[in-house]
Amino acid sequence: MLPLLILALPLLEIAGFVVVGSEIGVLPTIGLVLLSAVVGSVLLRVQGFGVMTRIRNELDAGRDPSKELANGAMIVLAGILLLLPGFITDIIGILLFLPPVRELAWRFLRKRVHFATDFGGFARRGGPTSGKTIDLDEGDFSRQPNPNSPWRSIGDERGDRD
Repeated sequence: MLPLLILALPLLEIAGFVVVGSEIGVLPTIGLVLLSAVVGSVLLRVQGFGVMTRIRNELDAGRDPSKELANGAMIVLAGILLLLPGFITDIIGILLFLPPVRELAWRFLRKRVHFATDFGGFARRGGPTSGKTIDLDEGDFSRQPNPNSPWRSIGDERGDRD
């Protein structure tokens, strides 16, 4: 279905240009296309910063930022659609900038898309991790086994020695 839509979209956009151009004229049609590109870039900038702030707040609070990440992806897609010349892509782009439409899309995508929130091994999903973090200085760690280590004698007693 998607390849068919990709092939049909340019034809639908051309038809849209012809219909709009025949109603309002060539120069106003070109002006509308340029105006939609400018509006798309401004909206992308303004709403994009807001989404980044909300994602950071969700991460700082230890909550799952999946919804805000999806909103950010939809805003980027909306901006790209508004930058593309054509009225159909502009309509879809404008709709994606509306929060109720993004909420509806999020309800549809929530169970189908999973965003990884385990950044660098530090899980944020359930708050702080249950394991302990051990901070070592440079001299505290060596890749070579320490023959004087008390842990080495435990391994010797069990017969686990190299």
